[in-house]
Amino acid sequence: MTPVAYAVFETSSGVKIHRLPIQAFPKFWAYAYVVSAKGQNILIDTGSGTDVSHEDLTNGLKQAGLQPADLTHILITHAHIDHYGGLAKLKPLTNAQIGCHELDVQVVAHHDARLALISRRLASFLAESGLASDEIDSLLGIYRFTKALYRSVPVDFTYEAQGMQVEALEMIHLPGHCPGHVAMRVDDVVFCGDMVVEGVTPHLAPESINPYGGVDHYLASLARLQEWSDGARLFLNGHNDAFTDLAERIEATRRNLIRRMSRALQALAEPLTIAEVCRAVYGEMNGYNQLLVIEKTGAYIEYLYEHGMIEVTNPDEIEKALPAKYRTLNGDVIQQLERNVYRYVEQVYGHTGTQIH
Repeated sequence: MTPVAYAVFETSSGVKIHRLPIQAFPKFWAYAYVVSAKGQNILIDTGSGTDVSHEDLTNGLKQAGLQPADLTHILITHAHIDHYGGLAKLKPLTNAQIGCHELDVQVVAHHDARLALISRRLASFLAESGLASDEIDSLLGIYRFTKALYRSVPVDFTYEAQGMQVEALEMIHLPGHCPGHVAMRVDDVVFCGDMVVEGVTPHLAPESINPYGGVDHYLASLARLQEWSDGARLFLNGHNDAFTDLAERIEATRRNLIRRMSRALQALAEPLTIAEVCRAVYGEMNGYNQLLVIEKTGAYIEYLYEHGMIEVTNPDEIEKALPAKYRTLNGDVIQQLERNVYRYVEQVYGHTGTQIH
């Protein structure tokens, strides 16, 4: 992921937006933004909180002519570590008011308890996916290590309680990639967080790990984002350069999701566990990437099962605590998948707007 440079954008009414490039993890970049309007300096996202990330954040603020003490608000688009982790180091340097969505409060403000709860759910999911015990232990260790960078920071306000409006920024709740994910808008510029990421689908995990995640919520949020962003000129996201073609990006994301889930359906011509489907769709992965793709695959299987495109083949083994095996049901499930993916578009616009093929 190639970083882009510090830059300044301007909205239709003259509001200044500063883009701050941050190396969240080695070879992995994220972007924070400062919105300066009516005497307010509002920071959107904070990086991961590593020493390098924090240095990049403070250097970016200097380029914008600011110090942490000059910030009036710190707003989190969603509670993934590369977006909120920098709060712990930033908080002692500023009196800025900190906000996030209600569904992300536990992660940001009560981190240790939330980490313990999600770790237990993740361990259960990994066991049910059919991974070997040594792989499960390794992936849980990786998960806990990345989250151990952070210490809880109190939240001063939540977005729904503020009417989804904080100073000049209007917001919309878009769960799926993360339970409390929001997009923000000032004039004709939208901050879309990780809703659309160039060339890939954003990370998804099954709702069994985290409610308000999963494919269904994400697809509904894509349609809502597109409708809500009508008239916007520029889109700023968490990891890529600015873009103007939101509808095109969203369509590419839907097609990517269909492609991945179609591969899963094809692999499921024979009964497979989630881990076996994961290998069929993504190949062999190691480390943090393995954790990401097994969660994504779990989200796909959850979606396909709940929408009646696959079935469980081994209920007797499941009762003996063995992992479930799934198989594609008869019929044209690929066509059914495409209809399902576009149904939220039809609910919003009255038609898909896309030729399904």
